[in-house]
Amino acid sequence: MIEIKNINKSFEDKQVLFDISAHFQAGKTNLIIGQSGSGKTVLLKSIVGLRTPETGEILYDGRNSLAMNNKQMKELRKEIGMLFQGAALFDSETVLGNVMFPLRMHTSWSYQECKERAEFCLERVNLRGVNDLYPSEISGGMQKRVAIARAIALNPKYLFCDEPNSGLDPKTSLVIDELLSDITHEYNITTIINTHDMNSVLGIGENIIFINKGHKAWEGTSKDITSSGNQALEDFVFATPLFKDVKQYLVSQGR
Repeated sequence: MIEIKNINKSFEDKQVLFDISAHFQAGKTNLIIGQSGSGKTVLLKSIVGLRTPETGEILYDGRNSLAMNNKQMKELRKEIGMLFQGAALFDSETVLGNVMFPLRMHTSWSYQECKERAEFCLERVNLRGVNDLYPSEISGGMQKRVAIARAIALNPKYLFCDEPNSGLDPKTSLVIDELLSDITHEYNITTIINTHDMNSVLGIGENIIFINKGHKAWEGTSKDITSSGNQALEDFVFATPLFKDVKQYLVSQGR
């Protein structure tokens, strides 16, 4: 579990996060949602250690990352998997080489051990026959699955995903959502996903944090949204005609 307490973050004279506290539960898909510019990306980067808040605590199973020294942070990073928005694969490495990279960087395993673990992870994300190809030779959806395989290579306790469905068609996005959900539950990972994909919100949103203008405006599950009483949240989630129809259906079903 990850818990954040009273997180405040500013850039020069502009405050972007205001006293945010929240729990992110192990074995569940925890989503951070909000409009562009709401502060959700800054929050995710603060939790993972890419930004440093001015005040607050970020607790990884009780360990405050903001109070750690360099050695402690290095050890913590071995427990973290990261899926970047654009997959961020190395163009000069093969698919297999990309997945092996964190293993060769952070373990003392032999080449063969790293290779076997990477092959297992690629199998786990349902990728076969592409190990020797380069990122430019596979589709965007396959690149995201390679990135997921790389993110879970070190068997992380915590998995961070920044807009995992960005640039993908709806069908492929559903595949990525299902894969992230399955991996989260299978390995009891604390997964935190930063997204504005409403299919993800309604499909795999087990614990949702809604950020509005830098404040935590709501927290709950996808089933709670229609009865949240939070107009800003409902306006955001059900903004399009399609999702307005989804809302009417959910309400009619008592959800």
